[in-house]
Amino acid sequence: MAPKVNLSTSVRERCVTGIQGLDNALDGGIPRGNTILVTGSCGTGKTTLSLEFLVHGALDDETCLFISVTESSEKLLNNIIPYDFFEESLIKKGKLIFVDMPVVYEKLGLDKLEFQLEEVDVLVRAIADIVKEMDVKRLVIDSITSVCYRLRTQEKIRDFILKIGATLSSLGCTSILVSEISPVEERYSLFGVEEAIADGIIFMGNLERRGDLLRTLQVVKMRGTQHSRTKYVLDLTSAGVLLVPLLKGGSVAGG
Repeated sequence: MAPKVNLSTSVRERCVTGIQGLDNALDGGIPRGNTILVTGSCGTGKTTLSLEFLVHGALDDETCLFISVTESSEKLLNNIIPYDFFEESLIKKGKLIFVDMPVVYEKLGLDKLEFQLEEVDVLVRAIADIVKEMDVKRLVIDSITSVCYRLRTQEKIRDFILKIGATLSSLGCTSILVSEISPVEERYSLFGVEEAIADGIIFMGNLERRGDLLRTLQVVKMRGTQHSRTKYVLDLTSAGVLLVPLLKGGSVAGG
């Protein structure tokens, strides 16, 4: 007779996002150490969702890091929704850290338009060093697409995402990589590589309904947990990201 397997020992620790509808869809949160692709076209709420993920972590005494690739952190902070639960002391205490990727490039001497394979390793080590030094538990790179523009080839993009994902996971860091795609794109990433390597995909889109443009969210895949594939309507409010299931036929639950 085969020995009984104790399933309780295989249950992954969860990184609770703090966004109730998303945590429910993920059966309790993102499995700790996963690398998630949050993907969608412009204006779908990717940055706002990612920031809220970090803020809730910081409120729970986790050190959280936002790496801004295309926009200065100062401008980003001026434009985000003023959350009711956001505390500026989180930044002063070093629980919520903002780093501009162009500053990292400059320090590493990576001022060229295309990186070579060895320079991919340099970038991964630099990010890992920041994570280790500050004991970062949650990280967002916004956007990974902008980094990939400097990698150019699928080989280098695959190498970067594999290495950054494995390195961050080994450090116990749960990561969100923001991916930009066009509204008509039929895949979940611009280069077609990112989506295959990431542990999870959260797809954010727009849906026209009765003359309104609704933001939507759907968990396409998530390794390490059961999850709902229901499409949700997403609302960005001062109380945080609110998710309501989109029913068949396009109506909103409770609406």
